[in-house]
Amino acid sequence: MEARHWNSKADERAARLARASSALGARLTGKCVDAAAITTLLEAVIASGDRVCLEGNNQKQADFLAKALVKIDPKRVHGLHMVQSVLALPEHLDIFENGVASRLDFSFSGPQGARLAQLVSGGRIEIGAIHTYLELFARYFVDLTPKVALVAAQAADAQGNLYTGPNTEDTSAIVEATAFSGGIVIAQVNELVDGKTTTLPRVDVPADWVSFVVKAPHPNFIEPLFTRDPAQISEIQVLMAMMAIKGIYGEYGVQRLNHGIGFDTAAIELLLPTYGESLGLKGKIGKHWALNPHPALIPAIEAGWVESVHSFGSELGMEDYVRARSDVFFTGPDGSLRSNRAFCQAAGHYACDMFIGSTLQMDLDGNSSTATLGRIAGFGGAPNMGADARGRRHASPAWLKAGREARSGRSGAAGTPRGQKLVVQMVETFREHMQPAFVERLDAWTLQEQSGMALPPIMIYGEDVSHILTEEGIANLLLCRSDAEREQAIRGVAGYTAVGLARDRRAVENLRDRGVIRRPQDLGIDPRQATRNLLAARSMRDLVDASGGLYQPPRRFRNW
Repeated sequence: MEARHWNSKADERAARLARASSALGARLTGKCVDAAAITTLLEAVIASGDRVCLEGNNQKQADFLAKALVKIDPKRVHGLHMVQSVLALPEHLDIFENGVASRLDFSFSGPQGARLAQLVSGGRIEIGAIHTYLELFARYFVDLTPKVALVAAQAADAQGNLYTGPNTEDTSAIVEATAFSGGIVIAQVNELVDGKTTTLPRVDVPADWVSFVVKAPHPNFIEPLFTRDPAQISEIQVLMAMMAIKGIYGEYGVQRLNHGIGFDTAAIELLLPTYGESLGLKGKIGKHWALNPHPALIPAIEAGWVESVHSFGSELGMEDYVRARSDVFFTGPDGSLRSNRAFCQAAGHYACDMFIGSTLQMDLDGNSSTATLGRIAGFGGAPNMGADARGRRHASPAWLKAGREARSGRSGAAGTPRGQKLVVQMVETFREHMQPAFVERLDAWTLQEQSGMALPPIMIYGEDVSHILTEEGIANLLLCRSDAEREQAIRGVAGYTAVGLARDRRAVENLRDRGVIRRPQDLGIDPRQATRNLLAARSMRDLVDASGGLYQPPRRFRNW
């Protein structure tokens, strides 16, 4: 029997490094590559058919490397399998249009959602799966291990040690999966330190995990994704936030939670020090967060509501504030935030008692999705955050109460005592352009048919949703005991959409009598009192003042 060679990955890695050294010549000094030679480097170390991870996060982008990847000659390198969290930049899809890449596994496409849908329908991109973040990271270590990883960091030294600064995000997961499986890691950095006159504030990624470093000609792009201007919060959103605080947060005693992105959750954050205080809830709710450093959370932090915040990423302009509030945020000896998307996703899934977010469409089973006709936005972390963690074994009051409500009166396996995560979908009945949020059938089913997916791209499954909150009221799905009750509970808060108008009025009133559906007045909330005056900050300038001048909003949010 012929002896098997067990070191092919190491040999291939050595061969790629040798090709790079030969191609670059004097343009390579140690691990540092001349920025003008970056495309040459990529063509030397990437082979056709490779699995490549380009760091495209929710916020931090390896944009210089993305532009270089587009310039690769498709005759030399083609058919790449891209595995990355987010498609945020035009270049992320340009590489499919020019033939460099052909297959994609991702989590979120945001601003590229419409273009992605066009390329998929035109057969230009083969989608492996739309993942949730933690799922994609896990597959990096199983069957989607990158052969080449292109990442971004704040700074590097001559040896190749990396300092990621506040925005570690996906970097550590990407680099570890690649470096420990014979792969090549290339990092673009904003600055190089010499180790003498300048040093790294801390080492986030050790040098022996990094193959090459290039100083980009401009700082890497960072999107202030979670920043919301309080001036844009409507009085309907204030009303919904009041219902959330009194009817869900307060009633379940939610202390550990995650907020999705949006003006509705920003309204909740800004009502904690005002409306929440009037309800006597300080110290009883909202103490521990899996959350980016949202500016809207500043007033609640300053008022002593928040004990800890662990973050997926950072937020532009919050650097000085985070450094000054190290008791709340996870910071290094240098004072800057240490974010980590993988760990924070795990915290949101297992350590939090509640997720509250929004969606584009919801059906009568409570299934929701942001993948709609003409726009495949992906899911980001919502399927992790918005899922009951079946592996969880530690108890908390909120988790136990939700579990009791869901299993009351049931027998057998369905009645076995256990807790349940609160998963709240907070949506206005009509979205922008008067598109209804509630539909009889999700577009996800049509997308499945059009693209040949194995399953419809549903973001959060209805069986995991505990509450639906609209301007009409709260539907507590934990208390429903049949599919028919569940349907009427959803119709009962769907307002003047076609779904809402088709409700069985008698059934809905019966559900209201049982407390399954609760209107604002059932909660003792007068909609006339839901005004913007309740917000702890009503403008970006108010947030700056609340921070004591530490928060520095990005330019586009300044109007003074």
